[in-house]
This record gives sequence, C-alpha cells and structure tokens, in this order.
Amino acid sequence: MRTVTFNIHAGVDGYGRATDALEGLFSLAPELLFVQELWRGDEVDQYAILETRLNLRGAYVPLGEGERVTAQPGGRGWQHPLALLHGEEGLFFEGYRELTPRQLARLEVANGREVGSWGVALLTSCEIVSLETRPLTQLRRDKVRRALIIARLRHDGHEFYAVALHGAHLSHGSLWQYREVARHLDALSDELPTVVGGDFNCWRPLLRTVLRGWRSGVRARTWPAWRPHSQIDHFLLRGPWRITNARSFNGSSDHRALVMDATLD
Repeated sequence: MRTVTFNIHAGVDGYGRATDALEGLFSLAPELLFVQELWRGDEVDQYAILETRLNLRGAYVPLGEGERVTAQPGGRGWQHPLALLHGEEGLFFEGYRELTPRQLARLEVANGREVGSWGVALLTSCEIVSLETRPLTQLRRDKVRRALIIARLRHDGHEFYAVALHGAHLSHGSLWQYREVARHLDALSDELPTVVGGDFNCWRPLLRTVLRGWRSGVRARTWPAWRPHSQIDHFLLRGPWRITNARSFNGSSDHRALVMDATLD
C-alpha cells in the first residue's frame, strides 16, 4: 500500500506564486494519503482535485480561513529570507491573530487573491469502515485550529487505523497538544495496527517523550525542502507493519513528502 504524507502549503510558495505540489502528489500515486495545508477556495478546491485525479475518498477538516495569493511576483528562492520574522506572503489567516501592517499592505496589492479554507485531509483507496474527526484543544498562541482524522480502514483483508494530523509548532505549546493526541490514540483498540501520518512540526526525540511505544516508518530529513536539516514530518507505526521503499520526495513545497510501501503481515 503506497502511503504518502505531504504538506503542500496550499500549492503556493512563500511569495504567493503557484507551485507544482499537486503534480508531485499525482506522480506518487498514493493509496493512503495524508495531506496538510490543503486549500479549498472559491476558485480552486484541491481536495476535490485529489479525489478526482487519484480516485481516492476520505475526509477534510478546515483548520483556518483566510486568503491565498497565487500570482504574486517574488525574489529568488522559495520565500523571502526574513519570512519567519515579518510573516507569510502567500497565505493570510484572519481568525485568531491580527495580520501585521506589512501583511495587510502586501495583501492589498496582491495578485490572484482567493478566499477559502486551509486544512488537513486523509484520502484512501482502501475500504473505509469508519471515519471521524476529533477537534483538539485550541492553543492560545496558535493562529489556526487543530484536529485529528481517525479512519478505520480495510486493505487486503486486514483492518487498521489511519490517523491524520497537522501539529502546532513547539513555540505554540505543541507538546501539551501531543499529550492530548496520545490520549486519543491510546483509546483506539490495540488489537488493530495503526499508522499516524502528518506534519508534526516536531523532532522525533521530543515526540517520544509524549508519544511512547511508536516506531518510525521513514527516517529522512524533510524541512526545509531545498536543503533539509530536520525531520518534522513523520509516520508513526504500531503493529506488524513491514515497510519497504521508504524515502523522502522533493515536490515543490517547503516540506519534503514522505513515501513508504506498507504491508501488514
């Protein structure tokens, strides 16, 4: 079962220029797909595109609302060198934190503005036995919401759980949030194998302090995609999984995708 997790940054770069992130996903031909920063807008619905092009079904949870810029000029590289200091120039969220004056000015003159929602999705060609979403407690410093998508799936006669997430940053208090995630995961039946996939915004050694008893499906640096020095995207496994062809994939986002072929013995 080809399994992929990818943060696609809504299909734009840090300047607000369209990328080929979706095309990268199509080339991987996943059977189980975890997607973070998926965009559903007035003009472009990336969830519907993935459903149609890959013939997958699942669920999408909106985590934030705002505007996406798709045709803005920019400089060299993927984003402005000081983007972490002066704020996003491709995605603008207006829910929990006010935009900075620089962001407001940038948005005012932006080309290709589109209103929509930004969220996390789980899509699969497996038989869906059950599917639910569970909101996580809002962190005071986080600019968006967080949630889990929990699917019970059947593939080649085996049932298992697949859990999708997009975690908050460490600076927002994500380790407290992962304690809540651990309680949700512990409540799942330990008789079924489980795979958790997504952008955790956290290094594996720290995750181990709150998410115990899980092993990694892929070990590869994922961020930043152009010169990765850290792995903050993960597959966490529990149960008799056999993993082959485990690797990262550079697909035109700021994160690299993780890819693995997973078999239940």
